[in-house]
Amino acid sequence: MVDALQRFPEMEPPAGWRTYFSFSTDHKVIGIQYLVTTFFFYMIGGFLAMLIRAELLTPASDFVDPAVYNSLFTIHATIMIFLWIIPALAGFGNYLVPLMIGARDMAFPRLNALSFWLIPPGGVLLMSSFFWGAAGAGWTSYPPLSIQDPKLGEAIWISSVAILGTSSIMAALNFFTTILKMRTKGMDLFRMPLFVWSVLVASGITLLGTPVLTGAVILLGFDLLVGTSFFNPTGGGNPVVYQHMFWFYSHPAVYIMVLPAMGMISEILPIFARKPIFGYRAIAISSISISVLGFVVWAHHMFTSGTPEWMRMFFMITSMVIAVPTGIKVFSWVATLWGGKIRFTSAMLFALGFVSLFVIGGLSGIVLASVPVNIHVHNTYFVVAHLHYVLFGGSVFAIYSGFYCWFPKMTGRLLNEFWGKIHFFLTFVGFNLCFLPMHTLGLQGMPRRVADYDPQFTNLNVIVSLGGFLLGISTLPFIVNVIWSWSKGKEAGPNPWNALSLEWATSSPPPVENFEKLPVVYAPPYWYGSTLEEVKKAALTGGRVGKHRAGN
Repeated sequence: MVDALQRFPEMEPPAGWRTYFSFSTDHKVIGIQYLVTTFFFYMIGGFLAMLIRAELLTPASDFVDPAVYNSLFTIHATIMIFLWIIPALAGFGNYLVPLMIGARDMAFPRLNALSFWLIPPGGVLLMSSFFWGAAGAGWTSYPPLSIQDPKLGEAIWISSVAILGTSSIMAALNFFTTILKMRTKGMDLFRMPLFVWSVLVASGITLLGTPVLTGAVILLGFDLLVGTSFFNPTGGGNPVVYQHMFWFYSHPAVYIMVLPAMGMISEILPIFARKPIFGYRAIAISSISISVLGFVVWAHHMFTSGTPEWMRMFFMITSMVIAVPTGIKVFSWVATLWGGKIRFTSAMLFALGFVSLFVIGGLSGIVLASVPVNIHVHNTYFVVAHLHYVLFGGSVFAIYSGFYCWFPKMTGRLLNEFWGKIHFFLTFVGFNLCFLPMHTLGLQGMPRRVADYDPQFTNLNVIVSLGGFLLGISTLPFIVNVIWSWSKGKEAGPNPWNALSLEWATSSPPPVENFEKLPVVYAPPYWYGSTLEEVKKAALTGGRVGKHRAGN
């Protein structure tokens, strides 16, 4: 520990709230900085969503100006993807990965800090665009719409996305190096926790895909500000090329957002079902399969963009095939729950909510993979419903589950379970009330991204808006619970869940370098110890970790 403080003098033990406003290189401080900052942006994005739903309470455009409405849904989607889900999951990765693999810290601590400190200016820059006319071309920013006047808001959007993309690339490089090079002795790849597997695979997707998006938005910026014609059809450019570049990143980006969430669920379900995960190796390999297939499905977003028939057939087949490795994960989760001694804690409820809602989103995704159906419902609310069941019903429910599971490790205190359950039920009911009717709206032909609509859709839109308001209100008990519990909550001790993984084998919160002596892992095929005491002793003294025994 002394050596680490000499190498990185800014790596100091947490000393009050000021620590989280410092340029700390401690991965645990950075993880919490990620989580708190991104949740702040999540609240802003949620507020914009409530303004959108307030406009859609009535068919007429009578709450906000249509141009403002376009900016609201553009910035809302950008915040939720680039300032909430992706960096929030990176926050959990920052906090947990070194602990789970028995490392002292991330491979590049200063680069790790820099990757976080790019997020606040990127977010502030994006929000500041409202003062000059925020971008209104949607989060996809398709040309030629995105290169028309007014230009300043779109230029700010491009700059913000480029900054946030750079942050993601830095974080992914750090995760990739840390996981491959800094695992403790005895932890080979197939002894890693499944969350670590998911972060590794998602980092690979980020490193391959994000530079393509960054290049696309930079070229778009040249078209917008300099007058080039990369994508501008009036100058001989091809806007469809932008779509290919955008979706080459943005569909794999779904798995950047979903795979770490799946990894978290694969850790949480065994804890509260009191069983080892079923099909560990199959889940790990399925993550790799998803990452590979994720790069050959992007054009299913472009079935109406003049793609040739052979290309439509190819991408339809690959889009359906990618459901197979996802189905393997779902089967393994259900098998883990089967016969388990399930404890319905707040973390477990959100984990079960994730499984159920993600299955619905996955099934609607298979429907959308079919070319005839996709063409029929393209650009309707059916697509909006599918997207939110995957990313909110999936990723956000997993993030909440992770908060309830690892909050004791981060703070040393437990969240209140009563208010945690209230939070879950409000979120679950509000979410389904908001997004389930959108499937019907889409099948009936209601287009998305419109401020006014046919009055025949009014009743369902009222239900959707009420659900959206309830979903917004559902965050209030969580916020109060976190603030109160962090200072006044019941002390958790090092391992309140009687879990058997390495992050629980040290104090809560952990010391600066996590372990007094690095553990040595001998536990094929997974990394659990035979008893909790053995894991704790191994982590603290550098001893061996024995073979897992179910039911501990």
